[in-house]
Amino acid sequence: MAPRYAPSLRSRLAPLLFFLQLGLLVIYGNYIEIESNVKVHGITVSHIYPDFQDVNVMVFLGFGFVCTFLVRYGFSGSGFNLLVAIMATQLAIILNGIESWYYRGKIRIDLRSIVVAEMCTASALISIGAVLGKTNPVHLVLIALLEVSGFVLNKWLLQTLLKVQPLNSIMLLHIFGTLFGLMLAWMLYRKGSEQQFEKEKSDRKTRLFSMLGSLFLWMFWPSFNTALVDVSTPGRKLAAVCSTYLALAVSAVTAAALSVLSSPNGKLNPNHMQSCIIAGGVAVGVSMSVVHQPWEAMTIGFAAAVISTIGFRYLKFHMLLAFQCHDTCAVLSTHGLPGLLGWLAHLLLQLKDCDHHTMAIRFAVFHICTLLITIALSLFMGFITGLLLKLNIWRPTQDKKCFDDQAFWEFPHLAVRK
Repeated sequence: MAPRYAPSLRSRLAPLLFFLQLGLLVIYGNYIEIESNVKVHGITVSHIYPDFQDVNVMVFLGFGFVCTFLVRYGFSGSGFNLLVAIMATQLAIILNGIESWYYRGKIRIDLRSIVVAEMCTASALISIGAVLGKTNPVHLVLIALLEVSGFVLNKWLLQTLLKVQPLNSIMLLHIFGTLFGLMLAWMLYRKGSEQQFEKEKSDRKTRLFSMLGSLFLWMFWPSFNTALVDVSTPGRKLAAVCSTYLALAVSAVTAAALSVLSSPNGKLNPNHMQSCIIAGGVAVGVSMSVVHQPWEAMTIGFAAAVISTIGFRYLKFHMLLAFQCHDTCAVLSTHGLPGLLGWLAHLLLQLKDCDHHTMAIRFAVFHICTLLITIALSLFMGFITGLLLKLNIWRPTQDKKCFDDQAFWEFPHLAVRK
């Protein structure tokens, strides 16, 4: 006899989606208008559209396919990624335009606005990776909306209080998303989950689809890192693209070598190749504004792959035992540690270029404050979101229904015959 699942999501998911989408529709109808100028921020549509396409591929195809590695959670991993990314992007466009609304009464959007919103959404997708399979779609929508709100607030605080450049504040999305997700995973931890999640498995087919997602991310990561780079400075964007590519190339080779060395059988681990090959892109993205030489980018990529691969092999299990934090997609190793490495590389490279000790000390203090604000706000928002999701009104997924598509998707060929 087939297992019994929740009969429908009609009473929870449908009303929430209708309410949110109609609310967004009202806001867009009254306060949003499309920028009519051909050239905005010194960028024409022909310049930004290729980056817009690449970021789209990363957010919807890259992150979507990466989440299909679970045997019985492929539809949910990719389908829910699409759902929450769309909702979060719509909200991020509004939140990023609040200042424009305050001064002009309208929020004017263009392709650059959508790219910024999708990069904010990427932070939410990283957070969701930590709790993937243990939450229902209502949870995921709420997580995405609250995480994007917190990230936009963090970005505004850094740019307003510490005068951080917009690109640098956005690239902290890896650190913010990771810490938010880990706090959420800790808050939603289920006792004895290491024994109860028997469906948290993968096979060759699901790993192949997940590897495809990693390849999408690896290929388009240079566009993700450089989409918002100022093109008014000759050669700056080209240098950023080259730096990102070199860091990605080195991290892929290093991850492969460490995977073989750390394997008892001396073979490649598909988990390492899937998750750790993008570590260099994450790290160099956080430190990109101060990376000027190829060897600097390659060194950052090498170090990022080392800590990512070692972290993937050991940290996930020890985080579960020591802190009761079940990180499904190992976002700490994939995004968190490389992001922190990129922050440290940014600090060291900037200090190397400073000629005056006073300026060096001042920059170090501001740079450390940037990290502390990001950590504090991400953990706080993750804690608040965790408290909200622990309420029984959201009907949390039963332990035996975790990591299972049949709890949320209709499969006619699996229906019980009467």
